[in-house]
Amino acid sequence: MRIIYLDIDTTRADHLGCYGYHRNTSPNIDSVAKEGVVFNNYYCSDAPCLPSRTALFTGQFGIRNGAVNHGKTASQLRIDENRDFKSHLEEDSLFGMLRRKGLYTCGITPFASRHSSWYYYCGFNEIYDTGKYGDENADEVTPIALNWINRNGSKENWYLHVNLWDPHTPYRTPSDFENPFKDDQIPDWITEDVLEQHKKMAGPHCAQEIGMYSDFVPAKFPKQPGRLDTLTDVKKLFDGYDSGIRYADIHVGKIIDLLKEKGIYEDTAIIISTDHGENMGELGIYAEHGTADHPTCHIPMVVKWPNGLKGHGDHSLHYNIDLIPTLAELLDIKPSKNWDGSSYAKSLVNGDITGHDYLVLSQMSHVCQRSVRYGEYLYMRTYHDGYHFFPKHMLFNLKTDPYEQFNIADNNPDLVNKCVAMLFDWHDEYMKKNNYTEDVLSTVMREGGPFHANGNLKNYTNYLIKTGREEYIEKYKQVHPEEFKS
Repeated sequence: MRIIYLDIDTTRADHLGCYGYHRNTSPNIDSVAKEGVVFNNYYCSDAPCLPSRTALFTGQFGIRNGAVNHGKTASQLRIDENRDFKSHLEEDSLFGMLRRKGLYTCGITPFASRHSSWYYYCGFNEIYDTGKYGDENADEVTPIALNWINRNGSKENWYLHVNLWDPHTPYRTPSDFENPFKDDQIPDWITEDVLEQHKKMAGPHCAQEIGMYSDFVPAKFPKQPGRLDTLTDVKKLFDGYDSGIRYADIHVGKIIDLLKEKGIYEDTAIIISTDHGENMGELGIYAEHGTADHPTCHIPMVVKWPNGLKGHGDHSLHYNIDLIPTLAELLDIKPSKNWDGSSYAKSLVNGDITGHDYLVLSQMSHVCQRSVRYGEYLYMRTYHDGYHFFPKHMLFNLKTDPYEQFNIADNNPDLVNKCVAMLFDWHDEYMKKNNYTEDVLSTVMREGGPFHANGNLKNYTNYLIKTGREEYIEKYKQVHPEEFKS
């Protein structure tokens, strides 16, 4: 069995052609999609980067594995009090499971270095740390992958994990890579009026502070604006993001071409996915993956499996943590009691309807939110707003309002209560599986809030004054008085 996982960081599903995007960002990914299954309602359980890949790696929700933040206590795996001579991750993590099955496992990724999440290398026979902590372009990653495939591709039983970073902010395709979207329009929901509303908002990564708390743009990343004053600026931002996807897709094509050249494409399982998406105006946030909403948590999942379905679209609800039990079923591996996900192998091979009745999505690095994806709705519960003034309850109809412009929570109390009950039921179920009595959400809040918000508000007020939005300072003092204590 040969498996290659193309892990393209920060890739919004709806910015790929196989998910209906109007720009030609992904012709090579789309070609794989025609040979396999496109999962249309696939979500990361925990966002953003570190929590998502930890969930993927462990097969566990963040509420169980403990890694939900980008710093402090809850950015680390919880201590396993029942650990034997070796960690259970040697056997039931994504890479450990495959190695135990007899696959030679290789990772081409700097991810563990980027977040000091060294456990992520557990189960790999071979590791290539590409050395720039996620700031590398595909042309620094792909040659390593091509070389490895040339040397090992014709062998049996291997798993290759290739991590591409080009869509990740700051948008930074090489200077000689011409904009392929200069004549393409941005999505038409962002109008002059919508942008004017966004410019009046406050909070990290809003229209006037793309750099998080200011409009600063490093000189070496000129393709991404620091602020959005006009729709021309918005287009530049979209072009930069989409160019990153297109650049990564070109390199996906190089890998696919080599698999075909070596005569192993048909018999190689190809998985294409990401860790999270990207807000591009939704909730007034641009160029960041900082909420537990649809644009951040909805991710592409394209799988070409030998003898699997071709050109099929699956519409059931799935998590990224479902991948481990799926591969286990496909490879005849006994499931682990440590996994939280469920297999969708029968959807991949037979087109059966699998999936979950609803999903719970979490974010605790930029905000503290837990959300429920149910039917055509997304319910969002905010515990810490990350300085965005989000209300406690938000509800969006993703069918009629995919860009989350209209919070309908107040007009739908019964549906809100139903989603809250789902959230409580989920919380009770997974807290019972823990050896810890404190929810990681409580840990994050007790330690001062999400990492990218914690302690940043007082200095941000100077930028608000500079940009004529000082009226927000008094509001911040009311909502976050602890941030202004000397």
